[in-house]
Amino acid sequence: MAIRNIVKIGDEILTKRSRKVEKIDDRIITLLDDMKDTLDKAKGVGLAAPQVGVLKRVVVLNIEDNYWELINPEIISASEEMVNDIEGCLSVPGKWGYVERPKTVTVRAKDRNGETFELNGSDLLARALCHEIDHLNGELYVDKVSEFVDPDELEEDE
Repeated sequence: MAIRNIVKIGDEILTKRSRKVEKIDDRIITLLDDMKDTLDKAKGVGLAAPQVGVLKRVVVLNIEDNYWELINPEIISASEEMVNDIEGCLSVPGKWGYVERPKTVTVRAKDRNGETFELNGSDLLARALCHEIDHLNGELYVDKVSEFVDPDELEEDE
């Protein structure tokens, strides 16, 4: 397992659509393990493979020490109720902004053993799922921001 470099905004790879994982092999397992280690070191919530320079449809999430690994994730349902909340991104350091997202989503994906599963998420988990799946489609949250937030204002609220 290794810590990988996180690609920053401006790198072309972040604007490209990731390829579907056709076969879960040792390379994909290593990618999942490395992404988990990288996410932990960065103290983030989610990480998509393009953020570590790999154009594969792979996502790792960590919310309150609950980890999820998703291969070929796709949103199969989403609530219409939209929540406008603050987001940031490991690939866009030092910037935060309000982004409108569904309050709840259901995602279908495969795990590292190739088993298909569905994950229902609400609030932060729903937001993270949408954010990371956007990365797989070459989309960044900064393109969806309704208003950027001054980082100093965030610290005052805490």
